[in-house]
Amino acid sequence: MKKSLQKFLGRRSFFKSAGALGAATAAGVGFWSDNTLDAAVQNTNRNSSPSALKITDLRTVSITGASGSMSKHIIRIDTNQGVSGYGEIRDGASRTYALVLKSRILGENPCNIEKIFRKLRQFGGTGRAAGGVVAIEEACWDLAGKVYGVPVYQMLGGKYRDKIRLYCDTAESPDPKIFAEQIKRRKDLGYTWFKLDIGVRRLAGIPGALSQPLGFDSDAAEKEAAAAAGQPGGYRPRVRREHTLTGIEITDKGVALLADHLMEIRQAIGWDTPLSIDHFGNVGTNSIIRLGKAFQKANPAWMEDPVPWFHTELLKQITEELDVATCTGEDIYLLPGFEVLCKEHAVDVINPDLSTSGGILETKRIVDMAQTYGIPTTFHMAGLPVCAMANVHCAAASEGFIVMENHAVDIPWWDTLVDGPGKPLVDKGFIRVPDGPGLGITLNEEAIKAHLDKKFGYWEPTTQWDEERAMDNIYT
Repeated sequence: MKKSLQKFLGRRSFFKSAGALGAATAAGVGFWSDNTLDAAVQNTNRNSSPSALKITDLRTVSITGASGSMSKHIIRIDTNQGVSGYGEIRDGASRTYALVLKSRILGENPCNIEKIFRKLRQFGGTGRAAGGVVAIEEACWDLAGKVYGVPVYQMLGGKYRDKIRLYCDTAESPDPKIFAEQIKRRKDLGYTWFKLDIGVRRLAGIPGALSQPLGFDSDAAEKEAAAAAGQPGGYRPRVRREHTLTGIEITDKGVALLADHLMEIRQAIGWDTPLSIDHFGNVGTNSIIRLGKAFQKANPAWMEDPVPWFHTELLKQITEELDVATCTGEDIYLLPGFEVLCKEHAVDVINPDLSTSGGILETKRIVDMAQTYGIPTTFHMAGLPVCAMANVHCAAASEGFIVMENHAVDIPWWDTLVDGPGKPLVDKGFIRVPDGPGLGITLNEEAIKAHLDKKFGYWEPTTQWDEERAMDNIYT
């Protein structure tokens, strides 16, 4: 009886609706009104069929002058339906990191983002080695958003915030007054969080400030390279050794000099603004602990990368000894490396660089994981606007996010490279989360050409990478 009643009521409802529709038709209204039709199709991208989308090409363009003489590389993934998506290889990485993966994605549907990422993630690694994998992942998100007509943050589950707070990196100066002037200009621009480098290079040539192997800071090749880069003098030992393996220690005099310098900067910018510190130099763990204790009086927001991220026990020792927050993560690839640090509470803050950590989705997972351990997340970011907007969407969709780096404050043409969001892209120390499809940006090709690294050409064909083949199985 129950099923029969439901069936009867369903048929009755249908005929009632049909009668109403018939009356409407008879009255000249038509089966669908114009307003109903408009509402039904306004969000549909009629220029593409997502299920039939296929990757047909991958090309690159390189920008120079955005960070010294180092090029930064943007990739473009083209499809069989004329829709393209953009991603960016991490600063300091090679464009070949992406090109070598081209043959492995041709013919794939870019909307199958996780499938493609799982196929490619074995080719990524710590530091800059993940650059190609992540650039492709970003471009796939951009494509998926474009063909479905939604912003990336929406595909990640929606947003927690409408704008993303930035902290700005500031080049160090031996004169605290000059540095304070730089900070004041940034405060006038609306920035509410700052970071500076403060480390042993500042102690070069000061008798009794450092204990180090004799002649260690007189490496002729290093000084030659620094002079060629327009940075003569200064202490920057590029010995490619871990921090703790150099034999360099800071003396009490050196610690006091650096602490006094940091305090002068703190007093110049005020106590109401977070101030993070980074790049202490390749020194031993004991020196870092002594330095951190001396820095405590300046109330820094965090000490970044005091030792390499993979030394969990050393980081834990430093964190337990200090009342200053510790932070690391820009060189870690994939979630497991971060989870070890979070589970052990080896640091107070994690700082993934999305272009290394595994891309948009993996980084959101990292933020969510860290939140379960009560650890906040900041984003390291030193890229062009394509990379910045990938970070913006991820940050918008991640509850445990706090603040994102901007390394391009002093590059006036930085945001001219893209169109789409409102300008300036960075407004009063924030980037507004765009609501356009995909990453919410398009490239300004004229600006790209104006800052093109010509040795790589302008979206040159990459057919030489179409047939790259290897036995990619990670097990047999």
